[in-house]
Amino acid sequence: MSPENAVSFLFIIFIFAITPGPGVFALLARSLSSGARPCVSMALGMAISDVIYLILACLGLAVIAEQWAGLFMILRLVGACYLLYLGWKMWNAGTVTSLQSSVDTVPFTAVKGLMQGFLISASNPKVIFFYIAFLPTILDINGLTRADIALASVLTLVGLMLGLMLVAVCAASARSFFTSSKAVKCLNRTSGGIMIGAGSYLALHG
Repeated sequence: MSPENAVSFLFIIFIFAITPGPGVFALLARSLSSGARPCVSMALGMAISDVIYLILACLGLAVIAEQWAGLFMILRLVGACYLLYLGWKMWNAGTVTSLQSSVDTVPFTAVKGLMQGFLISASNPKVIFFYIAFLPTILDINGLTRADIALASVLTLVGLMLGLMLVAVCAASARSFFTSSKAVKCLNRTSGGIMIGAGSYLALHG
C-alpha cells in the first residue's frame, strides 16, 4: 500500500466513522448522558469490531456472510434489543441537578463500554455492508500482503477513533448547558430517545 493510498484510506475511514448510523447515534447518546471520557472505551469496542470485519473482508467476508446469514441476523437483533434497553434506562434515569449524579444513575465502566461498542458495531448492517460491498472498491483485497492488512487495520483503528471521539467530544460540549433539574431530565430523555431510535433502526434495517 503506497503512502498516498494509505492517506486516502485513512480519510475514507474517518468519514465512514462520522457518517450517521446506529453506532454514531449510540455514541452520541452516551456522550450526552455521560460525557466524552466514557465514550473512549465504547469507541474502542466499535473500532475493534471493525478491524475484525476488515480482516474477514480480506479473507472473503462476502462468502462468510452468505453462509452465516442467520448468525448475522441474530447479532443484529441482539444489538437492537440492547440499544433499546440502554435507551429505556437513560430515558428513566433520575432527575437531579448534578450532571455527575445523573451519570451515576446509569452505571458505566470501561469493560462494559468496550463490550457495548463491540456488540453495536458487530451487529450494525452499515458496518457489514461497508466491508462487504464498499471496501473492495477502495482496496485491492486480493492483492494485499500481510503487511498491507496490518497497516490497513492500524489505519482503520486510528481513523475510527478520531472520527468517533470527535462526535463524542462535540456532543459532550453541549452538556454544560444542562444545569437545572428540568434540563437534566430533558438531557436524559434526549439521550434515551436517540438510543431507542438507534435500536429501532438497527432492528428494522437488516
